[in-house]
Amino acid sequence: MVLVRSQFPNRVEVVENLWIPLPDGTRLAAKLWRPAEGRHPAILEYLPYRKHDGTRGRDQGMHLYLAGHGYACLRVDIRGCGESEGLLHDEYSEIEQQDGCDLIAWIASQDWCDGQVAMIGISWGGFNGLQIAARQPPALKTIIAVGFTDDRYATDVHYIGGCLSKDNLDWSGTMVAGMDLPPDPALHGAAWRGLWLRRIEANRPWGLIWMQHQRRDDYWRQGSVCEDFSAIKVPVYAVSGWADNYSEAVPRLLAGFGPERCRGLIGPWAHSFPMDVTVGPAIGWLQEVLRWCDHWMKGRETGIMQEPALRVWMQESVPPRTCYSERAGRWVGEDSWPSARIRDWRLYPADRGLRDRPEPGEARICSPLWVGAAAGEIGRYGADADWPTDQREDDGGSLTWTTAPLDERVEILGAPRLQLRVASNKPLALVAVRLNDLAPDGSSTRVTLGMLNLTHHAGHDRPQALIPGASVDVVVELDDIAHAFPAGHRIGLSLSSVYWPVAWPSPELATLTVDLGATELVLPRRPLRLEDAGMRAFDPPELAPQSPVVAHPVAPARPRRVTRDLLSGRVIVDFPRWCYDHEFPDIGIRQASDGHVRYEITEGDPLSAAMETSYRVIQSRADGVFTHDSRSQMTCDEKAFRIWAETVIHENGVEIARQEWREEIPRDHL
Repeated sequence: MVLVRSQFPNRVEVVENLWIPLPDGTRLAAKLWRPAEGRHPAILEYLPYRKHDGTRGRDQGMHLYLAGHGYACLRVDIRGCGESEGLLHDEYSEIEQQDGCDLIAWIASQDWCDGQVAMIGISWGGFNGLQIAARQPPALKTIIAVGFTDDRYATDVHYIGGCLSKDNLDWSGTMVAGMDLPPDPALHGAAWRGLWLRRIEANRPWGLIWMQHQRRDDYWRQGSVCEDFSAIKVPVYAVSGWADNYSEAVPRLLAGFGPERCRGLIGPWAHSFPMDVTVGPAIGWLQEVLRWCDHWMKGRETGIMQEPALRVWMQESVPPRTCYSERAGRWVGEDSWPSARIRDWRLYPADRGLRDRPEPGEARICSPLWVGAAAGEIGRYGADADWPTDQREDDGGSLTWTTAPLDERVEILGAPRLQLRVASNKPLALVAVRLNDLAPDGSSTRVTLGMLNLTHHAGHDRPQALIPGASVDVVVELDDIAHAFPAGHRIGLSLSSVYWPVAWPSPELATLTVDLGATELVLPRRPLRLEDAGMRAFDPPELAPQSPVVAHPVAPARPRRVTRDLLSGRVIVDFPRWCYDHEFPDIGIRQASDGHVRYEITEGDPLSAAMETSYRVIQSRADGVFTHDSRSQMTCDEKAFRIWAETVIHENGVEIARQEWREEIPRDHL
């Protein structure tokens, strides 16, 4: 239950729209919440998601709260987005980062700012906070990054372990739809229409760019702060959730920065701020933000730097379900990361299961193409059916090994890894590795997942075809996790050569041969820490009153489902996307969205893999009704991906723009 506060130490003034000039004359649109008197540190959130009619509902609850406690808060639209001028052609560009530096300098120079600026953001806002910090703008004093990655190639929505992610073209469709919405004439006057038409003309599917870069090249290195952690000099508060796609970035940042200027926090949450969650328990996140900023920007002793460097939610075992609203567990902490307390527990796959010592032997697998249909989503927002189903489904097409029932409770914290010696009979192949928790009734819950494109065994920047029959030694890192296996449960390891639709399949069905005598599973086993019981408890979640939003009932056109045709062998996976209908009565705008993504494949034929997306977004306001419709499709043969996309824009029922793209992009070791 979130407590909504309306009384604060500072009286707050709100500026609905503030124009911030950049050196090239472009104006960025900002909403400002600031204490009515005095000069104060500023907190900046810098996003492409339309501050006026996109994130409006949640912005007020956070920024008004922080402003009421003595910070000038700004929510700014990135160039070419929302109400800001200019054009945006791709995510995380160098122009976006330089604009951020110029923006920080402008904020620091205002008479309501004391010259200090912090950045806060989730997802895109966490990404660009780190990227801008690496450019070292003088007025930037700290950043708070939530649900982010430090590695744009290896652990974002585009590629996972060098495998093409299902979310790549899906996310492209999302951004195309958002970029086509019109600015508001209430803020722009008559100029809104020209700005809108220029955006429509410049808008193209960003997925076409991302598919041109299938290996870790300079495109992905730009903006990946893991390339040089030393470039970031300011303190960082890194936050994520175990149900989020980006949890593994938190321990990597903490390891890269050290405990002197970094704190890590991982809860049970999906992709959300920790005070307003779909997977609980929630915490008083805004109070933590104040503790962090008060320490680093106001010189107050809040105690936050005396607490463990990494604090995580140790999750209890749960039965497999497609949706969790609450995860049982407890908060635990480590004083540094990597933690010297956590020991490698090595287990070895053998004919009789997972054992304490290696045994010689071989195991082969050529997984059917339906393996992965039980995977659920990768980037989870806490929606129904986001989580994987019982893993016994996918285990039927995988190699599996299990321990004997555990004599005692086992807790792990960190990134499990599989050190694997494997050969493929085809030049291109991938491997998917799952760690499962098997209950005494036989049910199997996925704990964590890792994938690797085996042609990347020498590095993501230098893929090379496999020599059929020749073994390679690889390490498959699974996503970081904190999980408790109860006594009586078994630990399961599953390995497959397919994980559709999470990863696009290799062009030929590959048979993998695993050298069991040279393969080991390494689990980060965590002993109990008595100090955990004495850690400061988080405050209950609080917000300021949010902007008024009227949510209208909506049902997705297609439910989340997996469909199998038992005659043809066709497997179809459907996911709805961004299905909502909400109204902002204070600005007279109503916006509805209905999206859908479908993945299809026919058993025995990896070249039958196909996906399609569709989005409809309708914005209604006093001067008209504006509709964006878009579709995209991707298919393949053994040498290339084929992408088709179309967007159609209507104003008051009249078509005003139509664009179409058809591209064939060579496969690069995928």
